[in-house]
Amino acid sequence: MASYQFNVVGYIQSPYKQKFAIPRQPGLIPEATGYLVLEDDYSDDTILRGIDCFSHLWLLFVFHETADKGWSPMVRPPRLGGNTRKGVFATRATFRPNPIGLSVVKLEGVERSNGKLMLKLSGIDLLDGTPVVDIKPYLPYSDALPHAAGGFADAAPQTAMTVSFSDAASTFCRQQSQYPDLQVFIEKVLKQDPRPSYKKQREGEQSYGMTLYNYNIKWTVNGEHNHVTEIHQLPE
Repeated sequence: MASYQFNVVGYIQSPYKQKFAIPRQPGLIPEATGYLVLEDDYSDDTILRGIDCFSHLWLLFVFHETADKGWSPMVRPPRLGGNTRKGVFATRATFRPNPIGLSVVKLEGVERSNGKLMLKLSGIDLLDGTPVVDIKPYLPYSDALPHAAGGFADAAPQTAMTVSFSDAASTFCRQQSQYPDLQVFIEKVLKQDPRPSYKKQREGEQSYGMTLYNYNIKWTVNGEHNHVTEIHQLPE
C-alpha cells in the first residue's frame, strides 16, 4: 500500500492537559481557548495572509497519544454508552487506521510572541501538545449542510448534570485573574459529564480530579450533581 509522510505545521497549546474532560466534539464549550503555535519553518507572516477574513478554521491533527495503540475495525462510541459496536469509519473514534482527526475551531486572532507565530482559537476540543498537519478555512456555504443526517449523533449531547462550587473553589475562581471565565469553563466541562460510560451507572458519591490550564480541580459526583470541592494551582 502507498504511504505518505507529512510535516507538522504546529502544536496546540490547550487547557486540556489530559484526555479526560475533553468535550466529545469542538464548539461545545466556547470558553475553551488555546493557541496553535506554528513551527519555525511556517512562521513567516505571509503564510497566514487573508486568514483573518475567516471566522472558523478546520484543523487536521494527529491523535498523538493513541497513535501507537493500533486500530480496530469496530469501536464502542461513548455517545452510545460504550455498549454498542460501530464500524470505525462510522465514528470519530481515535483508534483509526491512520490516527488523524478533524476539528473546526473559531479563529480569535493572529499573534506573535517570542518570535513564534500563533493562532488564538476558541471552542477547541484538542489535547495540549496535539500536532497539527494542516489548516484550512471553514466555508459556510459548503461545509454547513443543514439537511445532512447525523446518524446516532444527530444532535449535540445533552445531560441533566448540575454543578455547584464550594466557597473555597468559587473564591479561587474569582481571585485568579488569568482566566476570567474559569468558573464558567469548569461548569460547562462538568455538565458534559466527562466520566467513562461504565462509571455513570454506579450509585453513591464518586470523587474525581482533572487538570485544566495549570489548575488541579477536584469534585464529587452524586447522581446527576457535580460539586467542585477544591481548585489548586499546579507548580510551574
